Amino acid sequence: MVNIRPSAAIRRNYSEISNLCKQTKEPIYLTKNGVGDLVVMDIEAFSHRESMLRLREALLQSEYDIQNNRVHTVEDTAAAMRVAIAEVVNAER
Repeated sequence: MVNIRPSAAIRRNYSEISNLCKQTKEPIYLTKNGVGDLVVMDIEAFSHRESMLRLREALLQSEYDIQNNRVHTVEDTAAAMRVAIAEVVNAER
């Protein structure tokens, strides 16, 4: 269900809107003069959504790499990791 409220509602009913955001974990769309203006979300729901978007981007990039034959074998990856670890260890000395 989409929650739409006039922007004045946040001034008059901040606690109610805050509680609704927390309960539903969904954004509330605020309008100004009948036109979409802002979106208000619970911070945990926002953080979760951002994490999911970052994961989606990484998965899409991986899929793109696979489709373009930009993949590495497990052995190549392990070798590259060993080199990177050795560089860090040597840099610390």
